[in-house]
Amino acid sequence: MIGMDSSDSSGSSDSTDSSEAWRGDKVGAALRGENPRVFARLPASFAAMGDTQFLPGYCVLLTDDPAATRLSDLSTAARRDYMDSVAALAAAVEGACAAADPAFRRVNIEILGNASPYLHTHIWPRYEWEPADVVRRPVWVYPIERWHEPATALGPQHDPLRRAIAERL
Repeated sequence: MIGMDSSDSSGSSDSTDSSEAWRGDKVGAALRGENPRVFARLPASFAAMGDTQFLPGYCVLLTDDPAATRLSDLSTAARRDYMDSVAALAAAVEGACAAADPAFRRVNIEILGNASPYLHTHIWPRYEWEPADVVRRPVWVYPIERWHEPATALGPQHDPLRRAIAERL
């Protein structure tokens, strides 16, 4: 996803990419077709899988405007397109995750911008099987170790869920 908000790129969940240069400019890499996390082009944006999948189906919507650091940087029309894309990706994640796991509860949508200097939106699926101390709280309260567990890193095992989300867009 994006550091602690990782996202991006092309169509395969190539999380073992030999070249990690795209991570330094996720929006530019998406525009060039070089971001391996991006799986769909949407109005004013790119849909990307998150680097971490401890909540399977976690996606990030990246702006397609490299100069946009916040929602208010976009024109009214681009802002509308971007927010429509947020809604579309959230609905796709909801549908795919609900079909894949009966314990799916809902999605959380967040535009934070505290760690990455470009406009992006987190789409977090939430599940009944989450630990009781975090299930009703923001995802960011999960211990930092969860964000870097090799067992939940984006990989080929997430391709069916990625495809299911993409098909719903």
